[in-house]
Amino acid sequence: DEKEKFEPTVFRDTIVQGLNEAGNDLEAIAKFLDAAGSRLDYRRYADTLFDILVAGSMLAPGGTRIDDNDKTKMTNHCVFFADEDHDAIRNYAQVCKG
Repeated sequence: DEKEKFEPTVFRDTIVQGLNEAGNDLEAIAKFLDAAGSRLDYRRYADTLFDILVAGSMLAPGGTRIDDNDKTKMTNHCVFFADEDHDAIRNYAQVCKG
């Protein structure tokens, strides 16, 4: 049996690029995540996906982002950058729940 390589940074880059290309349209983001789920291994990279959807990038132990302020490795389409009101947070939760 050949083992698959564990490459969370490649996964992060793919997800972040798709989220950024979707723009501010939560419906487009949901469609991207749904379509990407058929070719990306969400189970294998669940922690990375959660980090991106909540904080906008991968997190190191202790909770610091590990994107080196490289805009291609982070997205503003996440819970941390959402408007601070109930409806906005609920909409992001619906996207994440998908």
